[in-house]
Amino acid sequence: MAVPVPSRQLFIAGEWREPLLEKRIPIINPATEEIVGDIAAATAEDVDMAVDAARTAFFSNEGKDWSSASGAYRAKFLRAISDMILERKSLLAKLETIDTGKPLDEAISDMENCASCFKYYAELAEALDLKQKITVSIQQQSFKTHVLKEPIGVVALIPPWNYPLWMATWKVAPALAAGCTAILKPSELASVTCLELAEICRQVDLPSGVLNVVTGLGSAAGAPLSSHRHVDKIAFTGSTATGIKVMTAAAQLIKPVSLELGGKSPILVFEDADLDTAAEWTIFGCFFTNGQICSATSRLLVHESIAAEFLEKLVDWSKNIKISDPMEEGCRLGAIISEGQYEKIMSFISTAKSEGATILYGGARPQHLKKGFFIEPTIITDVSTSMSIWREEIFGPVLCVKTFTTENEAIELANDTDYGLAAAVISKDLERCERFTKAVQSGIVWINCSQPCFNEAPWGGNKRSGIGRELGEWGLENYLSIKQVTHYTSEKPLGWYSAPRKQ
Repeated sequence: MAVPVPSRQLFIAGEWREPLLEKRIPIINPATEEIVGDIAAATAEDVDMAVDAARTAFFSNEGKDWSSASGAYRAKFLRAISDMILERKSLLAKLETIDTGKPLDEAISDMENCASCFKYYAELAEALDLKQKITVSIQQQSFKTHVLKEPIGVVALIPPWNYPLWMATWKVAPALAAGCTAILKPSELASVTCLELAEICRQVDLPSGVLNVVTGLGSAAGAPLSSHRHVDKIAFTGSTATGIKVMTAAAQLIKPVSLELGGKSPILVFEDADLDTAAEWTIFGCFFTNGQICSATSRLLVHESIAAEFLEKLVDWSKNIKISDPMEEGCRLGAIISEGQYEKIMSFISTAKSEGATILYGGARPQHLKKGFFIEPTIITDVSTSMSIWREEIFGPVLCVKTFTTENEAIELANDTDYGLAAAVISKDLERCERFTKAVQSGIVWINCSQPCFNEAPWGGNKRSGIGRELGEWGLENYLSIKQVTHYTSEKPLGWYSAPRKQ
């Protein structure tokens, strides 16, 4: 039985509100190419209302209703949201799959991760109460200094379309834990579960205006949100090109940003690796979530002595991947998010062929699927480092392969990129892995694995992969402002200036 997509409006000040221009954007199921619903299309005027609602909530009752309330008070709401996500995970996962084309098993895991993330930041919110008025040791005995950690203010949260609710949670949970109020602007390609998060917030009685959800096109809603004078911080996950625009807008008002952007991450397989284990981690690192992962280890560097045998293994493992309607049991590769993204990926593959690369496996639509934006897992060899397929983020199930001879050559090739989000190494030699960990220029390093992610550990990249870190305590710090408070405790006068003569 088909799962109906709820029809939602904009969520502003705790209520569902129709956009001022009453326009909507169709929702297209990428696995069937059918229109399954629509979302509200906000404009700058709607964004203004959402920002006003967030500011009102932030300052309400001198902040006592949210921003300066105890972390324990805010934690109760975060736990209630977590519980309700778990209660509804089956429905939320199906909606996520319909919206994005990712396999249902993945979507179910995503919902569980969302719930655990809210619960984790509930704990950090409570712990924040104990970290106020931390004494700073200073040399001057006439002064006492302490530090306050305060919410940074009204924040704009802009997650991507590949993990719509999960990566929204990475922003919403720590922002609310810190005491910020927020405007969440999901991608127009995948907004459904973020709107359901708004409904959950309404049902758990989250105070009005603490979280507002505004859907719409990036140009019509995202841009005015990024440049809004009453937004105190922007957290964005998406392409590097859009990240540059967000950062430019923020720079005009000198407001802080955290950016998790593109990637072109390497995975190195050395000659001592177990080939089957390495093959599974390699295809998982590139083909999971239909290859649409910013941290995808899509550049394979394999030692020349095992390259031929390892590539045979990769093809065998890839042939065994079930490509189907993502709602089918056991699906491991679903549909690409949109027709535009599908065409972009196919163009990259076509260009690679014209430049002399070899399509070792895949590179086309699966023959058994006549509708939907499906692409076979694709392995490309004979790649030079100047090719666009090697240098640019594809954001699809495409793995590029090069061989190396020495460890130094492998590290040099791994670092030869504008990006620096993640990197993986597979080898039984742990000293070699440690050398690689220190030498590689990335924010995340995986040893004998690829793509694990934990609430407690920082996530983010270097170079053109972004600024700042999400998750863990670092994610909470994104939304806190540090205030120094110093008290002069001596009864003696300062004595810097000569006192005026008494009349």
